[in-house]
Amino acid sequence: MIPLDKLKKLPRTLRLRKAAKLIQEAEYHARGDGGPSGPERAYWAELLGILREDPLFSPAEIEALRDAEALLRGLVSPDPLPGTDTQGPLYRALNSVRYILLAKTGRFPADWDLVDPEGRLDPQKRLSFPGVRIYLEDIRSPFNVGAIFRTAESFGAEKLYLSPLCADPLHPRAARTAMGCVAILPWERLSRGLVDSDPAGPFFALETGGKGLKNFPFPPRGIMILGSEELGVSPESLALADASLGRLSIPTYGAKGSLNVSVAFGIAMQAWAAALQTH
Repeated sequence: MIPLDKLKKLPRTLRLRKAAKLIQEAEYHARGDGGPSGPERAYWAELLGILREDPLFSPAEIEALRDAEALLRGLVSPDPLPGTDTQGPLYRALNSVRYILLAKTGRFPADWDLVDPEGRLDPQKRLSFPGVRIYLEDIRSPFNVGAIFRTAESFGAEKLYLSPLCADPLHPRAARTAMGCVAILPWERLSRGLVDSDPAGPFFALETGGKGLKNFPFPPRGIMILGSEELGVSPESLALADASLGRLSIPTYGAKGSLNVSVAFGIAMQAWAAALQTH
């Protein structure tokens, strides 16, 4: 770890970036069994004391730094809730400090920058609804593809189909957004569109102009079709859905009147999973 007297001499932005990395290391230790050692606690506590001298921190930020420092110095002994990790209060305090530092440097984190307590996912723990499948038709953003994979895995989708022009789930941005789900959720890229491929229905499209969540007849098995961020579901796939179960729509009430495709999918997928639990 960098000597603290050297850290003090660094330019402010660089000093805060270095401090954020040090605090992230402290987070990992705080989450582990037994927490950080005595010398480590003293080092990080002194680091927080140095940071509190920065006049550009707000009173609320100074208070967060002080709270974390007090926990590290043992000046505060919180009584954790029954059944919770005894290191939880320190971990949460350090986590708050790290994001304060990142915000001050203008380097706001993406979802994949978060400290993931699960690590590598265990495919043996994965539960799915047989026959529940999703078709990603020309989803262009790797971020959206990764988010859809993560949501689909969480709500028990059995498999994902990708159109020939859908963004690659193995793209670094997609894979990091999916946070391990690409590796354990079966998926297949179709060589042709859904209409010209073999997957069996029934089919329904997540698209405007259809039935709402409360009235839609979610099937025990089937394929939900998600369309392009800009163009929506293609006319060919819409015709396939209209000839089967039709269109599922999410009521909105704001001026925009539309949702990001991965957000809309999360709402729809949760509703499908909830319906399956009542069958």
